[in-house]
Amino acid sequence: MYEPMSHAFKESAHAALADPDLQQAMAKLKTGFQTKRRVAVDGLPEFDALRDRAREIKDHVFLNLDYYLERFEAKLTEQGGNLHWCQTGEDARQAVLDICRKANARTVTKGKSMVAEEIGLNDFLTANGIEPVETDLGEYIVQLAEEPPSHILAPAVHKTQDQIADLFLEKHTKFGKTQRRDNSRALVDEARQVLRQRFFDADVGITGANFLLAETGSIVVVTNEGNGDLTQSLPRIHIVVTSIEKIVPNREDVSVILRVLGRSATGQEMSAYTTFATGPRRSDEIDGPDEFHVILLDNGRSKMLEGAFRDVLRCIRCGACMNHCPVYAAVGGHTYGWVYPGPIGAVLTPALIGVKEAGHLPNATPFCGRCEEVCPMRIPLPRMMREWRRREFEGKMSPPAVRYGLKLWGWAARRPAFYRLGTGLAMNLLGRLGRRKGRFRSLPLAGGWTGGRDFPAPEGKTFMARWSAGERGR
Repeated sequence: MYEPMSHAFKESAHAALADPDLQQAMAKLKTGFQTKRRVAVDGLPEFDALRDRAREIKDHVFLNLDYYLERFEAKLTEQGGNLHWCQTGEDARQAVLDICRKANARTVTKGKSMVAEEIGLNDFLTANGIEPVETDLGEYIVQLAEEPPSHILAPAVHKTQDQIADLFLEKHTKFGKTQRRDNSRALVDEARQVLRQRFFDADVGITGANFLLAETGSIVVVTNEGNGDLTQSLPRIHIVVTSIEKIVPNREDVSVILRVLGRSATGQEMSAYTTFATGPRRSDEIDGPDEFHVILLDNGRSKMLEGAFRDVLRCIRCGACMNHCPVYAAVGGHTYGWVYPGPIGAVLTPALIGVKEAGHLPNATPFCGRCEEVCPMRIPLPRMMREWRRREFEGKMSPPAVRYGLKLWGWAARRPAFYRLGTGLAMNLLGRLGRRKGRFRSLPLAGGWTGGRDFPAPEGKTFMARWSAGERGR
C-alpha cells in the first residue's frame, strides 16, 4: 500500500477549496453524473426492486462466502486458470511479481483496478524493473501526471481539459506529438495512438474484476473503453487482481447487479463493454492468453464480515455516492488521502488502514443522506460513519476540543429547558447582528464553516419554538 495521507484531510481540504482549476473541474459532477443517473433510473420502474434483490444476493454470499470462494476456485482450476490466495497487500504484490518474472516481463498493460491501487502495485512493479502502463484513459492521464486517481469511476475528473492538453504536450513529445490539442476528441485520439503499440508490446496484461462467478469460475470486467478487452486478450498472460467480496453465485445474479451498476455509475442501461472471461485460451480459439491467473486479496475484509461494517463490502464501485456528495464535490478525491474517496472511502478507509489515520473522513459529512439514497446496493453509509465517529470518540482519538465540546453539548441536551433557553438566546442574538446583511462572513468557533461559505443569519425563532407554537405547516 502507498503511504496514506488521510490524516491531512483538513489541510488538503482548505487547499482544494482555494484551487480554481479543481473547482472548475468538479462542477461537472452535477451536470454529468447526477443528471444522467436520474434520467436512467426514472426510465426503469423496477429499479428499487432490483436494488433490493442485489442487496439480498450479496448478503447471501457473505453468509456463505467460504462455500462460494471454494466453488470459484474449483471451477477456475477446472477451466485451466490459477488462483492465488493472498492475505495481505504484500502477498498480492509478490504473487504478481513472481508471475511477471517467470515470464521475463518488461512491460505490463493495466486496466483500471482499485485493488491494484490499494496495494500500490504500479510503484512496486516499477521498483522491480517492470514498467506498468495504464490503459484506461483516466488512469493513463493521472499516471502521466504522477498522481493517484481522484474518483473510482473517473480517475481524472479533477483535471480540466486545458490541464490535460498541457500534460499530453509535455509527455507525448517523445512519441512525435508536438501539437497542443484543443478539444476532447483530439486528445482521446492522441492517447489512443500512443497506447496502441503499448498493447502489442506488453508481456503481461493486468485487470481488476467487477465480479467473480462461482458457477463457472469466470471473471466479469465492465468498462466503457476497449482497453479492458485488449489488456485481457493480447498479452500471453492475463493477471486479475481482485478481492474476496467480488464473488457472485451465478450469471442470473450478476445480471441483476449489472442492471443497477450502469445506471448508477454513468446513467447507461449497460456499460459499453461487459466481458466474461473464463480461463486461458483453448486450442480452438484464435485469441486470449496462454496463462490466466486470479490474485484474490483479503487485506482485512474477512474481519469486516464479522462486525458493524460488513454492509460496505456490498459496494460495486459505481461512484454514485461520491457523485452526489456535497463534500466530495467541494474538495475532490485527493483530499481524502488514500485510494477510496467520498462517502465510501469515509467508511472503507478507516476499516483498512485504521481510524487513527483516517478519523477525519467519517467526520467530513453533513449527513444529508444522499449517499445512501442513491447507492444501488443500499449500503447504510451514514450509519457506519456515525459508528466510526463513536469509536474515535470512545478511543479518545478525536481532538480534545471536539471531545469536550460534545460533552458540553450532551450535558445541555439532557436539560431541555436550559438547551431551549440557550439556543433561543443565540438565535435572537445572531438574528439581530446579521439582520442588515443576512449572513456572516466569519464567526467565532465556526471557522470550519465560514472558511468556505457564508453562514446565514437566523430570521426568526428556533425550530422547536416554532413547532411548539403550532407553526408546523408554515
